[in-house]
Amino acid sequence: MQSFRSSLLKSALEAIVLVAVLAIAAPSALHAEARLVIEADSGKVLEAENATVPWYPASVTKLMTAYVTLKAVKDGKITLDTLFTVSPTAASQSPSKMGFKPGTQVTVDNALKMMLVKSANDMAVVLAEGVGGSIDGFSGMMNQAAEKLGMTQTHYVNPNGLPADEQVTSARDLAILARSIIKDLPEYEYFVHIPSIRFGRRITQNFNRLIGRYPGADGFKTGFICASGYNLVASATRDGKRLIAVVLGSSSGTMRAVRAAQLLDRGFASNNGLAWLRPSLGTVDSLPPIDASPPNLRDEVCGGKRHKPASDEDDAVAASKGTGPGNSSGETGSTMFLASGLQPPMPKPSEWLAASPAPSEPVVVYTGPTRTGVALVAAVAADADSQTVRRGKKSRVAARATSEPKAGSAKPEAKPTKHASAKPEAATKPAAADQPAKPVKPKAAAKPKGDGKPAPKGTSGDGKPAG
Repeated sequence: MQSFRSSLLKSALEAIVLVAVLAIAAPSALHAEARLVIEADSGKVLEAENATVPWYPASVTKLMTAYVTLKAVKDGKITLDTLFTVSPTAASQSPSKMGFKPGTQVTVDNALKMMLVKSANDMAVVLAEGVGGSIDGFSGMMNQAAEKLGMTQTHYVNPNGLPADEQVTSARDLAILARSIIKDLPEYEYFVHIPSIRFGRRITQNFNRLIGRYPGADGFKTGFICASGYNLVASATRDGKRLIAVVLGSSSGTMRAVRAAQLLDRGFASNNGLAWLRPSLGTVDSLPPIDASPPNLRDEVCGGKRHKPASDEDDAVAASKGTGPGNSSGETGSTMFLASGLQPPMPKPSEWLAASPAPSEPVVVYTGPTRTGVALVAAVAADADSQTVRRGKKSRVAARATSEPKAGSAKPEAKPTKHASAKPEAATKPAAADQPAKPVKPKAAAKPKGDGKPAPKGTSGDGKPAG
């Protein structure tokens, strides 16, 4: 009898938790998002919401670009020291980018660091053309890798995630990709958690705001286009347990970090004696895909009076009205309490998000071949000098723009010099300042054309300006 009661109580509690989880998983009518958190080692799903809804990947595409490139390195087809050249196609990519001129050379190592930390779209194309021969050729390699990894909802047409209707993925597939980077490329995994890079005088922090702030954060990549919203693939390790969180479609860069932190917090909290209360969701590769078109969040994220960001590095889009870091998911205290395994609500992430990242030395990146020692110092100095030259040119252009009168502005007080044909008396003035004025006889300007006398310099024979 006691066993029956215990079994009944357990079933009732599981039913309550299931209802709570389903309530959490119901998409918001105002802003649907995709969320997923899994165990990196086992692939066990700890929480999922819209995890198999197709989505535009934006710059998290660069994770597959890095995977294919590093697999080529591991297979001995290229090395990290291999030099690739910036093509006109790479240089023409939209921001965010490094902005190198065509013909500039960069190593695979430096291109990867620039691409993954700054989310440089030009460096993604440099790698694609260097490894695959062309964007189309490399996209084919990306799709082959996705198929091999079991990413059944993913298709690529470019290496950087710039808008393309045919470029789609899902939270499920991105979690599979992140697991594969950890499992297949452990010796190169440091590329996905570099806190910052320094190119010349310019330091760029990783756009993944969990790096250096969230305890144990150790990966991966951010992404943004208007159609996708703000995306993030993140990971963190505590007490030897590593979790991977995927957030797609957040309304700001801050919000995606908050969402990922909440997923990770709940995932780590589930590792306790009451974990049996959570319903089993299986493994990430067993999640059933949804056959649908990707949501297009352009109007919601970038429309109306909202500021339209230029790239993933712009975090000016405000969070949806009525939500914030304190309770940004719209979850009630009771549902969070149940979903976290009967643990108290997690601390708000606003404090660590507002703080500066943990101090670290920026990783130096540079153009040209691999260098060390004095040669590296010289290369960094040369890149810094090139930045100074570019800034100087921009300053001179800006100075000219401010000094020259704009169209429709007030005319200067000094009267402009009149053409010889403007008034008869103007023809009596010397044509050049270095020629002495000659006396003019009365009615000289009224003589008809063809009188044999030369016209003043700077005019044609009929008195009109030359040219």
